[in-house]
Amino acid sequence: MPPLSFPQLYDAHGRPLEYLRLAVTDRCNLRCFYCMPEEGITYLPKHELLSYEEMLRLVGVMTQLGVRKVRLTGGEPFVRRDLVPFMERLAALPGLSDISLTTNGVLTAPHVPALARLGIKAVNLSLDTLDRQRFFEITRRDELPQVLRTLHALLEAGIQLKINAVVMDGRNIQDLVPLAELSRELPVDVRFIEEMPFNGGSHIATPESLPWNHRRIRQHLEAHLGELAPVPMPVGATASEYTIAGHRGSVGIIAAYSRTFCGSCNRLRLTAEGGIKTCLYDQGVLDLRALLRNGATDNDLAEALAQAFYHRAANGFEAERLRPVHQLNFESMATIGG
Repeated sequence: MPPLSFPQLYDAHGRPLEYLRLAVTDRCNLRCFYCMPEEGITYLPKHELLSYEEMLRLVGVMTQLGVRKVRLTGGEPFVRRDLVPFMERLAALPGLSDISLTTNGVLTAPHVPALARLGIKAVNLSLDTLDRQRFFEITRRDELPQVLRTLHALLEAGIQLKINAVVMDGRNIQDLVPLAELSRELPVDVRFIEEMPFNGGSHIATPESLPWNHRRIRQHLEAHLGELAPVPMPVGATASEYTIAGHRGSVGIIAAYSRTFCGSCNRLRLTAEGGIKTCLYDQGVLDLRALLRNGATDNDLAEALAQAFYHRAANGFEAERLRPVHQLNFESMATIGG
């Protein structure tokens, strides 16, 4: 096994470990139907969640294995108390050059000045519609004005803003063009994401049965907005990015269920309870919380992480095949870090 100071960790398929998605909580203040059942989910007791101190220790180990970027996710990150002080401590870790955040925007606006002060590189804002009634129908909460307040606060602060919209047949198709039109006057990247079966009982059985896949999304946008000109896709990126003539911003399409980007994946997911997922579609491959609380040294943690990362699946389809049958449909995205 590599020593703790090993400069870069690779998996068996030659992909480096560079990026960590860190779920700071499993709790959320919205009830988006594609993410969790209407009644919500059973949240973990506080003692089963990683403490901020445990998270900082784990991220410190991972930076010594090659992680340079951390994205904070949830649930909704700002539901957890003292998030900004935690981010201040995170930003002080040596070797970490990029901290970003994914949020639903409901509680975020008051914290935008602090995010700018901390040098947060980018914020991904989940926003599936600009229509207040459809927002309520999708999220089961009437919070669109607060989300739009966050959107404008982020732009005013000069923080790079990406808008994430899940494309849902029969729910928000009429919103795709209005959302993409935000990029005409605003310096935003509007990204459309294939719907995935992480909502406690999806009707989508296979990628082939997905009504709106990445190809259809692009065709729909081009039919209304004109040519989408491809932008070179950086290694490790999940979104195919496009420019549109006359637009300040850009649009992107994430083939999250078709999984066209797995070949260059460079990330791990750390769940709020300390589980490692080497792929969004695996069932979890390592319990870091148990190691931490049973006295593991940093070198023990590094060796366990190196083993888990090295042996990860070649792609999301292989990871899914290795899971118990039908288990995907009983997970909530809030429990696996978005």
